Amino acid sequence: MADTTALLTDEYELTMIRAALGSGTAHRPSVFELFARRLPSGRRYGVVAGVGRALQAIENFRFEGPELAFLHERGLLDDATAAFLEHYRFTGSVWGYGEGDLYFPGSPLVTVKGTFAEAVVLETVLLSIYNYDSAVASAASRMTLMAEDRPCIEMGARRIQERAAVAAARAAYIAGFASTSNLEAGRSWGIPTTGTAAHSFTLLHDSEEDAFKAQIATLGEGTTLLVDTYDIEAAVRTAVELTGGNLGAVRIDSGDLRAVARDVRALLDELGATKTRIIVTSDLDEWQLAALAGAPVDGYGVGTSLVTGSGAPTCSFVYKLVARASSNEADALLEPVAKRSASKATVGGQKYALRRRDSRGIAEAELIGVGELPTSDGDDRPLLRELVRDGDIVGHEPLSAARDRHAAARAELPLDGYKMSRGEAVIPTYYLDATGEIIPSPYGS
Repeated sequence: MADTTALLTDEYELTMIRAALGSGTAHRPSVFELFARRLPSGRRYGVVAGVGRALQAIENFRFEGPELAFLHERGLLDDATAAFLEHYRFTGSVWGYGEGDLYFPGSPLVTVKGTFAEAVVLETVLLSIYNYDSAVASAASRMTLMAEDRPCIEMGARRIQERAAVAAARAAYIAGFASTSNLEAGRSWGIPTTGTAAHSFTLLHDSEEDAFKAQIATLGEGTTLLVDTYDIEAAVRTAVELTGGNLGAVRIDSGDLRAVARDVRALLDELGATKTRIIVTSDLDEWQLAALAGAPVDGYGVGTSLVTGSGAPTCSFVYKLVARASSNEADALLEPVAKRSASKATVGGQKYALRRRDSRGIAEAELIGVGELPTSDGDDRPLLRELVRDGDIVGHEPLSAARDRHAAARAELPLDGYKMSRGEAVIPTYYLDATGEIIPSPYGS
C-alpha cells in the first residue's frame, strides 16, 4: 500500500472529531464543498487540477500503528477518537469538476458527502492538493494560450520542494505543456520527459567545441545545444559545422530573447541549417511568451514562474460545511447551513452546476443550483462528475482525459478570456433556487 496520507492534515481536524464524538454529533450526515470565493486578482478564469492526486489521497487516508502512536504521544486521542481513527475509511460520496475544466468564483469544485467526522478530516489534504495544483495549472494554461502551437517544456523542479515539483509537472501537462524535465513526473504520471545539458557541461570541457562534440556523440545530431555560454554567434557556427547543418535545435538562455532569436534564426538560415529549431528559456512567464509571439522561436522552457503560479501560488480555495442533518440517521433530512460574517459569508445547501453555453458552444455563465441541478436550455454542459461512490473510487481517469478536457473547456471561452490584461471573471456566476430564481451571491456575479 502507498504511504498513508492521514497526517497530511491540521491538528484541529482531529480535535473537532474528538469533541464531536463527545457531543454525539460526529456521525451526523453532512455535506462539505470546496470552492473559491474569487479568482486571483486580474485573472479571468481558473483551471481545476489535482483531482487524480486527491483521489489517491482519499484512498490512502489510513491511521495505522505509527500514526496512532504519534497522536497518542501528543495527547490528542481519547479512547473513542482512537477507535474511530483506527478503523477510519471514507465511506461517503464525492462529486467534483472534471480535472482540467475551468472554474469561476463560487464554482462548487468538490462536494463531499458523508458523516461530519469522516468528511471534515479530509479538509486539509484536499485543500493542499487542489490549491497548489490548480494554481500551477491556471498559470500553465495562460502560458500555453500565449505560446499557441509552440511546445512548452516544464522545467521548474529546482525552484520548489521536490515532491511539489512532481505535482507541478503533472498540473502543467494537464494545461497543455508538452513535456517535463522531471523524471519522477515521467515515472509517476507517464509525462514525456526531455533534457540535454547545462552550462556546466560546456564549462567542464577545454573548449565549447569539445563539449558540443561530446554531446552530439552521445545524443546524436538531433540534440539541442546550449549556445550562450560564451559567444552565441561563434557557438552557432560551431554547432552547424559539427552537424553539417542537421542540428536539431539550439537553446538560448540569456539576453534579449526576441532580438537574439532573430539574429540566431538569420544566422542558421544563412549557414543552411534551416530546419534547426530555436528553444528559449530564462525565467519566462505568460507575458514574455506573449511578447515573443512574433519572434522566430520554436519552443519554450518555463520554470520558476510556472511552478509558483505566476504570481498566484494558491487559489485560496476553502472547504465549508454547507448542509447537515439534525440527527445521526443516515436518511435524515439535510438542512442548509452557512456562514453569515460579512467578508466570509457562504451560500448554504448542496450545489449542482452547469456551464451555460450559447448555440455556438461559447460559455455565457456558471449556473449553480442550490439543492438541485439547474434546468438546461439544451446547450448547457453539466460540470460535476462522480468521483467516489459509497467509499469506492470511481473517478480515476488517464491524464490524457484531463488534458483533452482542458483544451475543450478553454475553447469554450469568449474572446475576452484570451486576454492577458487584468480583468474580472470572463463569465458571471449565478446561484439559482429551486424555482430558477437568482439568489444574491456573496462572491459577486
